[in-house]
Amino acid sequence: MTATEFAPGLVVQGFTAPLNLSDFKLIAFDMDSTLISIECVDEIADAVGRKAEVAAITEAAMRGEITDFKDSLRRRVALLQGVTVADMERVYTERLRINPGAAELIAACQAAGMKVLLVSGGFTYFADRVKARLGIDFARSNILEIENGPHCGALTGRLVDQCWGDICDGAEKRRTLLEVASLLGIEPHQCIAMGDGANDLPMMGAAGLSVAYHAKPKVREQAMVAINDGGLDRLLEVLR
Repeated sequence: MTATEFAPGLVVQGFTAPLNLSDFKLIAFDMDSTLISIECVDEIADAVGRKAEVAAITEAAMRGEITDFKDSLRRRVALLQGVTVADMERVYTERLRINPGAAELIAACQAAGMKVLLVSGGFTYFADRVKARLGIDFARSNILEIENGPHCGALTGRLVDQCWGDICDGAEKRRTLLEVASLLGIEPHQCIAMGDGANDLPMMGAAGLSVAYHAKPKVREQAMVAINDGGLDRLLEVLR
């Protein structure tokens, strides 16, 4: 496929823009570095002086250099042992910012009758709040184990298994997108998937339209739309 610059900082390949927003029924977003400005696991690690160590693993995983996302996440979460709920609260209030254009894009999609899914290799502590802030319909992410309950105590360095499985990795993101679509009676070609890292590629590959947002090179190369400058709502330039 030949990539063309549709507008400055906005690259498309594999289709002729613009497409009709009304042709799509579900949009799925990654969270960290896509809907929000940070990688939560890296910022949590900063509380125990391990940000550089954790961030190096995160970067390698997002670039696709570490192919076992589950293993890489377990390694990073193990380094978070001892982080308190208060530390995580500070990350949320002081460091987490919704990326530009997120609210506008979600509002436009919902106004067109679409459902919105947040599916993240990050953590429910943040994902559930982002879901509520942006009025997102569905969310799936990982649960950090906290000793002495969810409102006090500290992280154990482990994740909690959920009814659907152990870790939301690339394969689970893809499965979740297809599961939600199926439950809603939506075909895969009516879905949009948006992310920035290698573990977003499986769901992006399953969707009718794949969107890379300020993404790693490997992800930009494979996406049908690459937003390299500006906010998330630049997607609306190719969806009318």
